Amino acid sequence: MIGSLSGKRRRLRLFIFFPASVLFMELVLRIYCFDVLLDRYILYVTLFSSAAGLIAAVLGSVWTPGVNRLVSLVLLLLLTVVFCLQAVYFTIFDTFFTLFSVTGAGAALGEFWPVALDGIRRSAVPLLLLLLPFIVLCVFSKRPTPAGRPGAKALIGAVIASIALQLGGIALIRSSDNGIMSDASVYTGPFSPDLTVPRFGVLTTLRLDIGSLLDKDVAGPADPEPSEVGTYGPSGGGGPDTQEPTGMPVYGDNVLEIDFDTLIAEEGDKELLAMHRYFSSQKPTPKNEYTGMFEGYNLIWIVAEAFSSLALDETHTPTLSKLAGEGFVFENFYNPVWGVSTSDGEYVATTGLIPKAGVWSYYRSAGNSMPFGFGNMLGALGYVSHAYHNNTYTYYNRDKSYPNMGYVYKAVGNGLEITKQWPQSDVEMVAASLPDFIGAEHFLTYYMTVSGHMNYTFMGNMMAYKHKSQVADLPYSEPARAYIACQMEFDASVRLLIEELDKAGKLDNTVIVISGDHYPYGLEHSQMEEISGSPIEKNFELYRSALIIWNPEMKAVHVGKYCSSLDIMPTLANLFALPYDSRLVMGRDILADTKPLVIFSNRSFITDLGRYNARKNAFIKNEGAVIPEHYARDMAAAVNNKFKYSAAVLDRDYYGVVFGP
Repeated sequence: MIGSLSGKRRRLRLFIFFPASVLFMELVLRIYCFDVLLDRYILYVTLFSSAAGLIAAVLGSVWTPGVNRLVSLVLLLLLTVVFCLQAVYFTIFDTFFTLFSVTGAGAALGEFWPVALDGIRRSAVPLLLLLLPFIVLCVFSKRPTPAGRPGAKALIGAVIASIALQLGGIALIRSSDNGIMSDASVYTGPFSPDLTVPRFGVLTTLRLDIGSLLDKDVAGPADPEPSEVGTYGPSGGGGPDTQEPTGMPVYGDNVLEIDFDTLIAEEGDKELLAMHRYFSSQKPTPKNEYTGMFEGYNLIWIVAEAFSSLALDETHTPTLSKLAGEGFVFENFYNPVWGVSTSDGEYVATTGLIPKAGVWSYYRSAGNSMPFGFGNMLGALGYVSHAYHNNTYTYYNRDKSYPNMGYVYKAVGNGLEITKQWPQSDVEMVAASLPDFIGAEHFLTYYMTVSGHMNYTFMGNMMAYKHKSQVADLPYSEPARAYIACQMEFDASVRLLIEELDKAGKLDNTVIVISGDHYPYGLEHSQMEEISGSPIEKNFELYRSALIIWNPEMKAVHVGKYCSSLDIMPTLANLFALPYDSRLVMGRDILADTKPLVIFSNRSFITDLGRYNARKNAFIKNEGAVIPEHYARDMAAAVNNKFKYSAAVLDRDYYGVVFGP
């Protein structure tokens, strides 16, 4: 009897070990990524971990003893790999990877394996902890297992318990109406791993990721929201500080002639019908005194690798510092990081749309109609439009997305001849590309730079090494000095552009636009604080950055309005008097008299009245602000709709539907 009881205990040990192991790994990741162990979300994590662990235990118990051992080891190894990959990815990018990211993993490892190794090094402690359950199973599973398997009742009971735990967790979520952004809205709304991992755990996020990839119902009914984002409160923070509050002329709106009434009346597809109703209800952005300010000018548009306000140093990056202090000076500009870092950063800046989580949005857009791509808009006006990137031309499938935006595209491997090194030189890219466009009467040139790329070290980063002696005087750690050194190469490339444009007599009629793809996440937080000289708050101020819109003939215009990279495309379209419909993009012209809204990838946001921290599910009002009832919830709903319908524009090729292919 005792022997039989002992055998049963040993045969059933996986039904305790697997749930405990999954929960242990979830807790390790929570502590590492969010500095939290116990909060109200721990109940969801426990329920879902137990459910997943029980299923894994069943799968490792229904075979012969030898096969059971192998299956159990493989299952736990796979689970461990998922958690370890998320830990490393979060260490490098401050966000979580999705299944679609795996499709580009081979190319990423081939080109950026030093970055991956550095991420592993920096996350060594949590990785060792995450490996503990697998090590324990390897050791104890070698012990002989009693003959037989758990009985049918035990197996069926475990499956039923797993289903009950899973459904119980889902029921609790769907009944939750707590906070500004409820758990139900996060669970059922547009997929956001930045929100689902801390609330529901890694494995539930994986399941939701699979559902997001399979789900084609991209545009259900809109969440309730005010008729205009930012309807509440005073108009403070509307336009540039130099604008007069009264007595301004009345301008028209940035809209195109779209017969939404006919589209709605004739649409039989429920998803497209919802989109027509949503976009027709949006209040357009008005034109303003800056409309057409740069009409007919040339445009050089640069999205610079890891460029931020941390790179501005009058001694080491004098050109960038000069441009940032002249032209339009945006004092409250934010550059949020998105799931696919650089590619999503480009997508946001150049399209005014929010990327869809779980996919490569820029690559996905290559098969869509993109009428608001600047190459397409300015190309129609006779501009010569080129795009350049000083890395492999196929990376992130830019060879497909850039031409679809209207550019003739050159990069390493398809026409751009520069020195093979890592990272490649921005100066060489500019020098090699200038002959293509500088003689044209009207030109648009887009650059995606790479000299500022991590790792920030003087060993293995040729741009940092090139400028090593010039940053030796800086009182920073090596990574911080190496970052500034990399940005010096970018500074030199902008200086070369200005010099050559001036020689060609083109500078006065050219606008230079510069923003970063993301903040320099290759630096540790303490290293960024070294450069800034002060603490950097992580949810909002980590993403404060610099946006340069400069022409040598203009006087400085200081803009205090909260704004972000999502607003760059509509702002430039207005400045160049390009025809676009402001209702169909998610950003807003910064210079228009509209209320500010800065949106972050985890659904946090900043308005003129305060800021909402999605991770804490709390709204912090500005000092002296009067907050109307339900304001934060209404704004959260508006933000959710922007995510939802931005993804729908991508998935349903909405511009093609409205304007034709």
